[in-house]
Amino acid sequence: MKSAEVQNGTLYIVATPIGNLADITLRALEILKTADAILCEDTRVTGKLLARYEIQKPLLSCHEHTDERRLGAIIARLKNGESLAYVTDAGTPGLSDPGNRLVEMALVGGVSVVPIPGASALGAIVSVAGIDMREFVFKGFPPHKKGRQTFFQAVTESAIPVVYYESPHRVIKNLTLLAELAPETNVIIGRELTKVFEEVVRGSVADGLAYFTEHPDKVKGEFVIIVYPVKVSA
Repeated sequence: MKSAEVQNGTLYIVATPIGNLADITLRALEILKTADAILCEDTRVTGKLLARYEIQKPLLSCHEHTDERRLGAIIARLKNGESLAYVTDAGTPGLSDPGNRLVEMALVGGVSVVPIPGASALGAIVSVAGIDMREFVFKGFPPHKKGRQTFFQAVTESAIPVVYYESPHRVIKNLTLLAELAPETNVIIGRELTKVFEEVVRGSVADGLAYFTEHPDKVKGEFVIIVYPVKVSA
């Protein structure tokens, strides 16, 4: 008598809050409660979220530096019928966050991959932009060194809004370069969105540079920036 064929499990890609821990969907909480285990970019960060909602599940580290052997072991668990949820430290996995390699390997292995949508800094800044965002370009994080000048040259020459993320360590250099290339270009700068010190700064890139230069205490946290040409109506 043949044994029953094991059905593949499901890999859930779960968006988590980008700051305010209340910004999580009911569906995301249900998946986190019912999954066999949770794959995390950083188990310490995810542990704080789970503690808030009194969820106790095995946590497995899975990040951008996870080797192929460990990823293969995760896929084996999925093919053996387990359902796993994958979360990053904040926001939506795969959107300038790890997750793409895991998803690719799951798909190749015939595993069902299900998105559980939710918070992202990209969606948050677009929603409060107040300009025409029916068409825009998202570029993730700018290069740290090589290609940085080319990156920002392309940003200032774009005919449609460009959105990207930036770290607090480089945001002044970022705005300085933009101001040199196109001082009249407009920016919308979101800082610490959904967090206690959330703020959105609007104006020309020169205005944005002046603001953060004059308030160095505000050059902290995560930044998401929209750069758009003057012709886009506000």
